[in-house]
Amino acid sequence: MNTTEHNTLQDALRAKQGGWEAKATEAQKTMTADNLDAIIATHFKDNAINVGDKAIDFSLKNALGACTNLQDTLSKGPVILTWYRGGWCPYCNLTLQFLQKSLPEFEKYGAKLLALTPELPDKSLSTSEKHHLKFEVLSDVGNKVAKQYGLSFKLTDALAEVYKNGVGLQNYNGDDSSELPITTTYVIDKNGVVQYAFLDADYRKRASITDIIAVLKTL
Repeated sequence: MNTTEHNTLQDALRAKQGGWEAKATEAQKTMTADNLDAIIATHFKDNAINVGDKAIDFSLKNALGACTNLQDTLSKGPVILTWYRGGWCPYCNLTLQFLQKSLPEFEKYGAKLLALTPELPDKSLSTSEKHHLKFEVLSDVGNKVAKQYGLSFKLTDALAEVYKNGVGLQNYNGDDSSELPITTTYVIDKNGVVQYAFLDADYRKRASITDIIAVLKTL
């Protein structure tokens, strides 16, 4: 990734979206917009974990079968908890690369980064190896933890069909539920309280690295 070309994650995401919009058909744009509207219509932010809420504990395994527990991790310092859709998503891949690049800065403030994905372990392992990720990538198969946090949604029928045939989503997630997580990022303090929450129905928008670090500085 040419970080001199895209100085921030937001720059890179905007460039990626601009490239897609230049090539996408009107039908593709309509399907994406309809899916976005469907997510917004669920009023997910009213039910999702947000700033001031207590984070829900969980235990999940990484691709190698090692288990990570949220409370155990929090006992050592704050946690950055983020969800991504899968290694098939170019916006997710960009985000993971920027998070990896920022890992030393996060660690300066004693923070651990945990990334959750509905991908099967072998798929998440491929993603981790491809991007040389040094943080925990945990498989939330079936979006079980995402559902507890109020962050799971079902694709519209039209977009589900595209993801099934074009992406092979069921092969990544191991089911045909057509469910994905809202691409969310939390900063959770040692007491388990959410101090920062980025929740956006649009998967092309992600938490700012600068904002995450600014919160970590206050903990």
